[in-house]
Amino acid sequence: MDEIDTLLLPEINLETDDIIMNIAIKKDYSQIEDLQERKEEFINDLKAFIEEFSQTPESLDFMKYFD
Repeated sequence: MDEIDTLLLPEINLETDDIIMNIAIKKDYSQIEDLQERKEEFINDLKAFIEEFSQTPESLDFMKYFD
């Protein structure tokens, strides 16, 4: 993990009416030449990330904030 901490990672800030999410991207998408295919790969990875998070105890702990 120390290796990742020293890298300058690209970041994206996503905002809707309800959520602001800051994401640092660790995966190198530069190997995918087609822009649309690269976008689809990123969106699929983002969906998988959210699905994985939804299955963790941390997601429940986070929702307890609103109790």
